[in-house]
Amino acid sequence: MPRNTSAWPDICILLAACGLFAAAFFAFDPYLGSGAVALVLCLAFFVRGRQVRRDHNLDTYFRDVVGHVKPVTNYAVERLPVAILIVDAEGRLQWSNAELARRLAPVPHPEHGTPVKNFWPELIVKPIWGMTGEYIFHAGETAYRAEYRPVPLEGGDLLMAFYVSDVTELEQMRADLAAGQTVLAYIQIDNYDDALQGLVEAERSTLASTITNMLDSWAKEMGFLIQRLNEEKYVAVMERRALDQAVQSKFDILDRVHSLQGANKLPVTLSFGVVTVEQQSVHDAARQALKTLELALARGGDQAAVSIDGKTQFFGGKSPAVEKHTRVKARVVAHSLREQLEAADEIYIMGHKNEDFDALGAAMGVARLSLHSNKPARIVLSDMNEGIDKFTDLIQGKPEYKSLFIHEDALEAIVPGPKALLVIVDTHIPHMVASPKLLAAIPRRIIIDHHRRSEGAIENPQLSYIEPSSSSTSELVSELTIYYADDLKLNRFEATALYAGIVVDTKHFGVQTGVRTLEAAAYLRRMGADPVMVRQLFREDYETNLTLAKAMADSTFYDGGLIVAACRETQPNIQAIAAQAADSLLYIEGVRMSIVVFQLKPDVVGISARAVGELNVQVIMEEFGGGGHQNVAGAQIKNGNLDEIQAKAVEIARKYIEENG
Repeated sequence: MPRNTSAWPDICILLAACGLFAAAFFAFDPYLGSGAVALVLCLAFFVRGRQVRRDHNLDTYFRDVVGHVKPVTNYAVERLPVAILIVDAEGRLQWSNAELARRLAPVPHPEHGTPVKNFWPELIVKPIWGMTGEYIFHAGETAYRAEYRPVPLEGGDLLMAFYVSDVTELEQMRADLAAGQTVLAYIQIDNYDDALQGLVEAERSTLASTITNMLDSWAKEMGFLIQRLNEEKYVAVMERRALDQAVQSKFDILDRVHSLQGANKLPVTLSFGVVTVEQQSVHDAARQALKTLELALARGGDQAAVSIDGKTQFFGGKSPAVEKHTRVKARVVAHSLREQLEAADEIYIMGHKNEDFDALGAAMGVARLSLHSNKPARIVLSDMNEGIDKFTDLIQGKPEYKSLFIHEDALEAIVPGPKALLVIVDTHIPHMVASPKLLAAIPRRIIIDHHRRSEGAIENPQLSYIEPSSSSTSELVSELTIYYADDLKLNRFEATALYAGIVVDTKHFGVQTGVRTLEAAAYLRRMGADPVMVRQLFREDYETNLTLAKAMADSTFYDGGLIVAACRETQPNIQAIAAQAADSLLYIEGVRMSIVVFQLKPDVVGISARAVGELNVQVIMEEFGGGGHQNVAGAQIKNGNLDEIQAKAVEIARKYIEENG
């Protein structure tokens, strides 16, 4: 051990200075100078002795400490209340301290080379290899925090060190805090007026009281407060644990209330808008809960929309959207639509990508409304519209339609003015419109759609007319033309396009056909709609029928009534073929849900889904970013693998059928 001489040079300099002063005394008094020199020498010997003893003591101290460091370190590591594991790339234990054995007791201490998954299968190794961080895992009823660090070795190899500590109490406190989080919910009776229609006063009071009592009993079961705001709306305040219980039961109160019927035999349905307060104020949470309730209603009602951690989940939605028996809303929307169209300088209309006859018919109907108000209108078509090319070819030579249609690739030369208006039909999802660039370029927008509302809808429209109870967007536009102006008349081609849109979405009036659907069809027939022309439009060539037959022949039937098929070859009208295949498969005995996966483009995979009864294919398609109706829905996935998407669709659908029967 080297001697600590940090102070010795300074002492030597000081002694030398004292010696010089002592020598200087000889000039005045030799006796006094001799005494001073003797004093300096004595001081030097004394300081030197002190320095030697200090160095000796310091050396002894360092030898004692070094001799005990390794035993002390080993003792501390072994007694540290944290389990330490050194693991190799294959997940095998290379070293651990004694705390690991205490954590695993009464299981024996794992030997060198034992795979970690043998005693802690929840401990993740490979996905975080070479990284630094931490995560929580659970082993039985115990919660652990695992902090991990790479351990470099000579030659560039790595091991991983895990420091595992028991955080059960902390996680329990965190869970208790989360379970006590405040939740706000608005509840509305969807069809209050319809359910009470035709009942005498005593029957109305009894039914209304039964609904309230049922909600009160449910609130007591869950342990939360519910308060009636008016005849058809309630507000509820609960803790997160009550919401978790409701989610676990999939809001079975919806089915309980749905079983209620008055003398008119109309079932009662509820809708919920639920949000967790989290970091926002109660005022903001209340506004968010109302928006969530509106989302549930826009999707057709009879469901709960629950916003948790920024993500909205839906429960229920088994009943089809109830058709409204009055056209009051259609009249009000028609008046508002006319004001918006007349205030615009130019009007652009577009549907979804790869337009079908419903999108085309609705677009042509809106174009007629615009032209009636003496406003120039252009219908924007996507780069894939083979499904409607028969009709566009049919009207191509007509002078009134000479400049009506414009393709997306021709929009580069057009700059919409500040008063331009964009009308979007048959979709309300931004990435599904025919031209996303045009959507971004025109801030003033109107939405007319019949699909159940999905998350991520186009924001801040001037007017939004979304009616999931309607059979088609063409039906909605047909009603708007009735109330738009008394002197408005559709010509033969416009009426036929709207009629074709209704026919294609109702499967020739076989599904989701209500009284208003038939009234709209009758109105279009009076306007000159030609069913023979529609039949000609729907005729298919040999190749199409062959592809359809192959898809059905290669289909697979699963337990629970699910049947799945695939169209692997791309062709111009593959989306229409897949839709027809899904419709046809649904007519097979025992089939309750059909899914057809198809290759829309080399980099795009599409899905068409159909269902009968209370099964809801919309929620399944939403898992793929799509949407639609309860019984008719679809999705398009970019950069997806057809086989992988088919496997995922089968997994989700089978799980849904198992949970919902």
